Amino acid sequence: MFLENLLMALKAIWANKMRSMLTTLGIVIGTAAVIAVVSIVQGFSQVITQEVQNLGANTIIVEPFRPPGKEGDKLGKIVLTWEDGQAVMRTCPSVTVATPIVQHFGEVKFGEERSQYQVIGVQPVFQDVRNYYVDLGRFFGALDETGKTNACVIGHGVLTDLKLPENPVGKDLRVEGRTCHIIGVMEPKGQLLGQELDKFVMIPFGTAVSLWGHDVEENTAFLVRSRTPELVDQAADEIENTLRVRHRLRADQPSDFKVSTQKEFLKSFTKFANGVTYVVAGVVSIALLVGGIGIMNIMLVSVTERTREIGVRKAVGARRSHILAQFVIEAITLALVGGIIGMAMGIGVGALAAKLIPNWPGFFVPLWALALAFGFSSAVGLFFGIYPAAKASRLDPIESLRYE
Repeated sequence: MFLENLLMALKAIWANKMRSMLTTLGIVIGTAAVIAVVSIVQGFSQVITQEVQNLGANTIIVEPFRPPGKEGDKLGKIVLTWEDGQAVMRTCPSVTVATPIVQHFGEVKFGEERSQYQVIGVQPVFQDVRNYYVDLGRFFGALDETGKTNACVIGHGVLTDLKLPENPVGKDLRVEGRTCHIIGVMEPKGQLLGQELDKFVMIPFGTAVSLWGHDVEENTAFLVRSRTPELVDQAADEIENTLRVRHRLRADQPSDFKVSTQKEFLKSFTKFANGVTYVVAGVVSIALLVGGIGIMNIMLVSVTERTREIGVRKAVGARRSHILAQFVIEAITLALVGGIIGMAMGIGVGALAAKLIPNWPGFFVPLWALALAFGFSSAVGLFFGIYPAAKASRLDPIESLRYE
């Protein structure tokens, strides 16, 4: 019965191709817009999520921070030093390792080539904390840190910018006037939203402090790693308590530092991305509503045009449920055809838009979006097809046979 009704619906749609196409236009446009927007937003979201996960789910960032408002102004000078980081490692049982990070832009020169880069001071454990490793050569060792050597590790982007040889290990760079020996090149990271992730020079933390002075030492951020991803929140609480005690902050004073976890960032970003998706999908669903009204209208016309056909079917034994099912299936089929065309168009538009938007990371169509579009199209067909189908099923067979 279902297959028979489905074939009849497809024949009716094919017999009135232009009318069917115009009827489903609202469904096509609405579905295409939803899929295109979702694919673009989710593509961006997926890249950000991947980047955050690459940092490690158990990575915590601690940095100096002055809270906004009067309470923040009353805190006086904001100071966060590596001694704070070492205290965190000693007193927080959920913390396994930490590294200080100090950075600022400086001139880097090789031969006659020069450019401004972010120069970052870190310790040897940076690779493990950041989950980011050297691709060529080696990273800093304990001797580089304690001896404050003039070693440096560069990002892949520096190679091409300064026209360094393919293997630059052993070459010398001038970093803010100091000659630094290249000992390694980090893994290539590429770009994110037009921002180069490979253009930096790293030097040992001790070297950076001796180069930049006491002020930089008092504004040290640090990356912390908890023992397991499950202990991230507990580790963050322990760090908060330890630093508040060290900084002698009263209970009514805000913290003069900020503790951020990847989990919090990811949660906030996912909330934002989903919010954008839901708002746009809600606005675009108006087009689906208009499409549904169009389907109901055309189904009412179809019932009128096929009154004699309904009368004949009832005369040969068709029940009300058979007529009801026939027109409901036809309405759902009409909406689904529009939905499927809209999904195909949405994927194409999403891919094209992701390529045309400068530096956009890509597009991604989640299965739930396709399933939602498919289900919503079916629901629109069912909701707006039920009234015309009910009207058709209630027709009197004798009156229908007399209909001209």
